[in-house]
Amino acid sequence: MTKVPLHPAAVFLLLHLLLGTTTFGESFIFGDNPFAQPLKVARRKPDFETSYAGEWKLATANAGVSAMHLAITRTNKAIMFDSTIMMVPPLKLQPGNCRPVPKSKTNEMDCSVHAVEYDFETGKSRPLKVLTDTWCSSGGFAVDGTLVQTGGFMDGARAARYLRLCDTCDWEEHTETFSGDRWYATQVTLADGSFFVVGGRHQFNYEFVPQAGKRNPTANHLQFLVETTDDVENNLYPFVHLSTDGNLFIFANNRAILLNPKTNTVVRNFPDLMGGARNYPASGMSALLPLKMRAPGDKRPIHAEVIVCGGAPKNAFKLAEKGKFLPALQSCGRLVITKPNAKWHMEPMPMPRTNGDMLILPNAELLIINGGKKGCAGWYFGRDPALEPVLYRPTLRRQGRFRTLRASTIPRMYHSTSAVLPDTSILVSGSNPNNGYKYTNVMHKTELSVERFYPPYFDPLLATHRPQIDETSVSAGMRYGQSFWLDFILTDMFVEQSDITVTMYAPPFTTHGYSMNQRLLILAIERFYLAGFAKYRLAVTAPASGVLAPPGYYLVFVVNRGIPSTGIWVQIR
Repeated sequence: MTKVPLHPAAVFLLLHLLLGTTTFGESFIFGDNPFAQPLKVARRKPDFETSYAGEWKLATANAGVSAMHLAITRTNKAIMFDSTIMMVPPLKLQPGNCRPVPKSKTNEMDCSVHAVEYDFETGKSRPLKVLTDTWCSSGGFAVDGTLVQTGGFMDGARAARYLRLCDTCDWEEHTETFSGDRWYATQVTLADGSFFVVGGRHQFNYEFVPQAGKRNPTANHLQFLVETTDDVENNLYPFVHLSTDGNLFIFANNRAILLNPKTNTVVRNFPDLMGGARNYPASGMSALLPLKMRAPGDKRPIHAEVIVCGGAPKNAFKLAEKGKFLPALQSCGRLVITKPNAKWHMEPMPMPRTNGDMLILPNAELLIINGGKKGCAGWYFGRDPALEPVLYRPTLRRQGRFRTLRASTIPRMYHSTSAVLPDTSILVSGSNPNNGYKYTNVMHKTELSVERFYPPYFDPLLATHRPQIDETSVSAGMRYGQSFWLDFILTDMFVEQSDITVTMYAPPFTTHGYSMNQRLLILAIERFYLAGFAKYRLAVTAPASGVLAPPGYYLVFVVNRGIPSTGIWVQIR
């Protein structure tokens, strides 16, 4: 009798059934069986293709404040706040809990809510009490997840604020922390978890955030900020990224340097980025492109590359004051900041953009969202809303990197924000280009609503390819350079190690088009096993040091050929 060979798919299915329905499967893979082998590392398949252009949903019609500033906490809440100078938000503090109006000669009290803890699962907002003015301030997360928030306007210009994470926690403020006013400054987390705060209006220097309640007597001069100041500045909210060599890449106006923050020395000057101004009030966008970690034992350096997009001509602000609104910049520049002779490589976006946001998605793509196509930052200075988000895929060939996605119906202009959520959707909020909360008789009203944008990887036809992490399999804490195990469920018939990536995302503090401290790491997978029916286990190496991943909380995702799982929170230190 002729024997019929068993089809490979049938073998795979039988193996799935064996491993998924018996305890033998677990012991075979993870026991002492000398024949147990991890799944092979095959050649990587391309990401799943989709024509789906995303979807918009209104999450909340009124969050209580217009979110000029936005940060996502490890407790799955969104901290949203505006400035206290806007004394007309709709939410009110409880009687007896109002704040004194600074310098009021009549003992006036401000009972408006200027900050909320927004639950993006329920749509409910918990009022928070801000004492000093947070207008155009900065922030970042401490190692324990506390939001450390710095600077602002008037009584808040030298303040440091702390928001610990609990159901009843509120702001703790120290008003005399800095030696200089930090209005439109940038805050960056360093490799040891400390904070570096640079710039601000008429502040050509930087400081480190001291221990809570302490005060800095002096600041460190930075001549670069003097040299990059135009008559309308164009160098506020400088773009700052912690490089993989421990230095700080600082971009202001159209120039960039590499600064050693320990010695206050400029390590490298980079070529100018041509085309116009990129920082406030020109207000372009910037991100550190995803960092790919090396396998254990691979001592080659990890290069860091920065992208800067959009902005406005240098004279855009002056002309906007006269009622003429120039087209925003349409160009992007990429620069490998770890190379001594690095040069900018230019490419055009599908449309010009100012006042937009640039977010790193869990699958290592970038999303450009919000903003306008004409004008610049400033009250009433933006025109022609950029309603369409744009996807940027940095690893594709140059001609195919950008893709225009489905448009929103709500303009998100100056003072709008956005953030990546744990489920990988995008929270979109804010927009107030007006001097006050104004809802009628203005070109673009003050926006209190919150939307969710679902990128193309939410295509319903791809839903079965979305991994699901077993949260119980992952330790909540990890150490630098150590391995950790992670289990996930995936119903795809054939899954190989090359199909899977594990990414680690630092949630940023976002305001004025810049997401401070945002970074995404692609981790090295050491081992990859079939652990049961549709269940997989892999061993991943944590980043080697705080230079690569400053200590704190991150979202970890499993990505299957471009389709990310929901993230889980882990702390590294």
